[in-house]
Amino acid sequence: MHQTHFLVREPLLDPEQRVVGYELTWQQHDANAPAPTLEELEGLVGFVASQVNHPEHGWLLKQKTLFLQAVPGMLSTDSMFDMPPEHTVLSLKTSELANPATLAAVQGLRAGGVGILLREADLARVGSRLGTICSYVEVRFTGADVAAQARAYSLLKTSNIRMVGRPVTTWSDFDACAALGLDAFVGKLHLTPRPGSEGQGLNPSQTIILQLMQMVNANADIAQLESALKRDAALTYKLLRYINSAGFGAGREVQSLKQAIQLMGYQPLYRWLTLLLATASTSGFSPVLLETAVVRGRLAELLGQKALGKADAENIFVAGMFSLLDRLLGMPMKDVLEEIQLHEEVVKALLTRGGKYGPYLALAEACELNSNLVSSLAESLSLTPEDVNKAHLSALAWTQSVTT
Repeated sequence: MHQTHFLVREPLLDPEQRVVGYELTWQQHDANAPAPTLEELEGLVGFVASQVNHPEHGWLLKQKTLFLQAVPGMLSTDSMFDMPPEHTVLSLKTSELANPATLAAVQGLRAGGVGILLREADLARVGSRLGTICSYVEVRFTGADVAAQARAYSLLKTSNIRMVGRPVTTWSDFDACAALGLDAFVGKLHLTPRPGSEGQGLNPSQTIILQLMQMVNANADIAQLESALKRDAALTYKLLRYINSAGFGAGREVQSLKQAIQLMGYQPLYRWLTLLLATASTSGFSPVLLETAVVRGRLAELLGQKALGKADAENIFVAGMFSLLDRLLGMPMKDVLEEIQLHEEVVKALLTRGGKYGPYLALAEACELNSNLVSSLAESLSLTPEDVNKAHLSALAWTQSVTT
């Protein structure tokens, strides 16, 4: 089916700031376009399932749950059977349950293990029946009267229903949610530094990684790279583990660093070090920031692969990862750029979203910020909604495989 809508995502955090799921919503091609028809929504659910629920490898998003906005007609369609019930939550407006057929369909899905999230619920009125109808309830969070909210939610806390706060736009609101035991949809809050979590600059592991990146950039010979790597046993272990993983597909056990570097090649090694630099961060940022950096880098890379080729796409991955490195390292971007010599096009992309890589990075960002630039950026790069959506879901799945 021809797709006309773009997929955008919003992370759901638990009280420990871990990403436990994503809400996927469909953004219109333009603001005046009609909402997706029932047939389009069914097609989109089927498309999501085909990308992240693999016939052999199963659910590619590991422990993550997907929240999909639903309309009553979708509830009894075949496309729902393509999604694993334990990782799927459909969100519905509570008012739609006034229709007995919708209520019956919801109870049927719940009996089959599919999650249901109710929006706009009047908790006092739905009361004790809530448990038979939904597994999540969205609460309109406001930091104003937390005590009154705590009383309203206390009944729910004794049930199996999980509460989800929204909107949560400040870290103090998030902390209040967490204290009440709520999960929270955080929009772009995670891109805002937490007060008091300003980073400490580079830790020793990151310093060695940056030195290695400089050496790779300068085409240092393999022996020099090998001796630098040997100074960090954990780094050596990670490189050999990566080379010997099924994903890399070396085909035989690699035991020497020299062999690993030869097999990998300089540009893929540089890309891997970028990923490592971010994961070696010990600043007080929540895991969602790292996950966002990896998804952003991978999505930007996949978006640019066809038009620019593999080598340029690997540079775009680096630009995507580095676009959040200032926050991950807790230092201004200009200081980050002074620490390491980057490809001129990567610097342009980072500073102005310009050059040949910048628009791909901008599009990857727009998909996570629900920006209304998604369709115009995609159009300027000759990418269809299906191209972008496929890359987006693929990047989400890839990220679970490298960050868990």
